[in-house]
Amino acid sequence: MGVPRTRAVHRAVADARRGVPVIVAGPHPLIVGPAETLGAEGLHLIDRLSAGPASLVLAPSRAAAVLRTPIADDAQAVALALSRPLIDVATLRRVADPTLEQIMPNFIRTAPAEQAGAALALGKLARLLPAMVVAPVRPGWASLPLGAGLLVVPAADLLTYPTELAATLHRVAEVAIPLDDAPDARLIAFRALDQGIEHMAILVGDPLREAAPLVRIHSECFTGDLLGSLRCDCGPQLKGAIRRMAEAGAGAVLYLAQEGRGIGLINKLRAYTLQDRGLDTVDANRALGWQADERNFHIAAAMLDALGLKRIRLLTNNPEKLAGLLACGVDVAERVPHIMEPNGVNDGYLATKARRFGHLLG
Repeated sequence: MGVPRTRAVHRAVADARRGVPVIVAGPHPLIVGPAETLGAEGLHLIDRLSAGPASLVLAPSRAAAVLRTPIADDAQAVALALSRPLIDVATLRRVADPTLEQIMPNFIRTAPAEQAGAALALGKLARLLPAMVVAPVRPGWASLPLGAGLLVVPAADLLTYPTELAATLHRVAEVAIPLDDAPDARLIAFRALDQGIEHMAILVGDPLREAAPLVRIHSECFTGDLLGSLRCDCGPQLKGAIRRMAEAGAGAVLYLAQEGRGIGLINKLRAYTLQDRGLDTVDANRALGWQADERNFHIAAAMLDALGLKRIRLLTNNPEKLAGLLACGVDVAERVPHIMEPNGVNDGYLATKARRFGHLLG
């Protein structure tokens, strides 16, 4: 993916987080804005620049709850008709976020726009709830005063971005960082082109001396890794992985900026709220409109390549993580179990990992 295209996606993400509509280009261009961040000004802009009825595009799992009817999982996106002038901001927030009070009008399902999937992809890239207000944009919109400065981003660039991004990953910093369990550890920071998000590699000893060093792919967990939350097993898994690598003499932990299996910290906290109301971690993610696991393992594969780690032993209980790395071309010599005992709080969470994700915890 070229630099200008990458920049357009990042600018679109920034605008989406600020509640500024963008134009998603394609055969039938759309003006798009996230329900979570759009204010009255953004809704007015969409209303004035639209060439036809607006709709609210949702992921199928969220739309099923709003419409109170089953929807096939293979549906790419579901559109709900919006009346003009556009529906009020508070109602949009309630439709997007199941943790809010669910008092809503009756919605009518309509045919989703051609670029509806790209609109949802923009919301996910911005780590917002995947609920987007979309409308066909008026011909000549760019020449109108209201359209001045609106960003145009091709639908195809939004859809291919997660995979293409890994190709631009590069090392930006490296430093020795002695750890309690691994005094000879080093930290290497990676950043993708034009993106501020950093991924970290924690090297214990010299993994390059091993024919197949021990490697842990660990998604960041603010609540577990930093705060010591008992709701998950992330903190013990991270510390345990470093300790095992030190005992083995070498290894690498890839610490990926993919909080909450890729849905982001705020959405993970929302999922926790839904779990407190009775949902498990899979159904909570789906209730928010996300897949159970949204992680991109192309990033991990690119990091391993940059580190020169061609063949690894993967420290994981997750068969899907193993399959994801193999699909990215990583040579995995062995899967090494990494089981943490329940702590009395996360027992249900670990049971869900085994039952719903197929983690091998026995």
